[in-house]
Amino acid sequence: MTNKIQESIKQRIDEVSEELINASHSIHANPELAFKEFFACETLTNALEHHDIKTEKAVYSLETSFEAKLNPDSIGPTVAILAEYDALPGIGHACGHNIIATSALGAALGLHAVAQELQGSVRLIGTPAEEKGGGKELMARNGAFEGIDAAMMIHPAGTNLASMPCICVAEVEVIYHGKSSHASAMPHKGINALDGLLLAYQAISNLRQHIRSTERIHGIITEGGSAPNIVPDRSAGQFYVRAADDKELAQLKPRVQSCFEAGAKGSGCEVEVNWANVDYLDLNTNWPLAELFQEHAESLGREFIPYEEAVKFGAGSTDMGNVSHRLPSIHPMLAVAPPNVVIHNPEFAKWAASEKGDAAVIDGAKALALTAADFLLSTELQDRAKTAYDVSKGLAN
Repeated sequence: MTNKIQESIKQRIDEVSEELINASHSIHANPELAFKEFFACETLTNALEHHDIKTEKAVYSLETSFEAKLNPDSIGPTVAILAEYDALPGIGHACGHNIIATSALGAALGLHAVAQELQGSVRLIGTPAEEKGGGKELMARNGAFEGIDAAMMIHPAGTNLASMPCICVAEVEVIYHGKSSHASAMPHKGINALDGLLLAYQAISNLRQHIRSTERIHGIITEGGSAPNIVPDRSAGQFYVRAADDKELAQLKPRVQSCFEAGAKGSGCEVEVNWANVDYLDLNTNWPLAELFQEHAESLGREFIPYEEAVKFGAGSTDMGNVSHRLPSIHPMLAVAPPNVVIHNPEFAKWAASEKGDAAVIDGAKALALTAADFLLSTELQDRAKTAYDVSKGLAN
């Protein structure tokens, strides 16, 4: 990539920086849950249309998704920049998806300024429901990533990382059905649904002693009864089951299933075990692209910690993992808060609309756009990214 293209991208993002930050703050102030991100979708698509970039809403099966294309008729490669914009129940944008969304928007605007000089096309894809529901996987099943050669996005964090430490997760809802009765006058006529759930919860707690260090099981009771003097005829809970990869996840899920069934058998209840339609996969990072992103972010003044250090502190999950097993992908993280402030914490939500959060919007937009431009303009980088992906999937040595 020439210095002229690089400077044009950065200059354009600086020109729209106030607009990007305002959009970030607006989305932050109006948090919306998975599949209901109407305000965020409208904010982002209006911004694109304002800059004469046509958008299409409700694409690939999801109502609050969108897509915008730059150079769609190019015969060169295609790179996708992904936006997330759903929030968390009760704690809003404590994962900073307002930053993800607007850094992706900024990257698209930066690339739009040099679109005619790129030897390929760019697709900005708005992907709902990352926090719950696996929006990217649902969109992928409907063709969202067909014809794309690389995909990228950023995520806010407490440190700068070339990639997010990530493991698989399966979500499951469990419902126990018993029989209500007066808990004092006629307890013998009742079947306690809460007992069934608590037996299962205890069985899972015991199972935790005998799983791998990379595996996690955690859950909550969402429904436990209506009054102490009524034997609960219904109880419910939600659980997450995590493992390092899809093979280990497939082995762990039946063991958890057995715990739920044991709760039913021990209490005399009936049980419904509803596994989610989407399992989130581990992140298959494309390191040629991730290392290039880090170089660009470092050129903007950011300091990164080694990925090997980060994995010592645990891992989360993202449906970007599902994308990464389909095509070369990256999911780097940019610091918006002190290292001791973790995501999915109310304190992190405050930082997502802070000056550090605003800086991540601009730096993220620039580093994404520069990485995307490099990919489109370098056949050598395209080859290295594809080879790394093929090796990771066992398709090449």
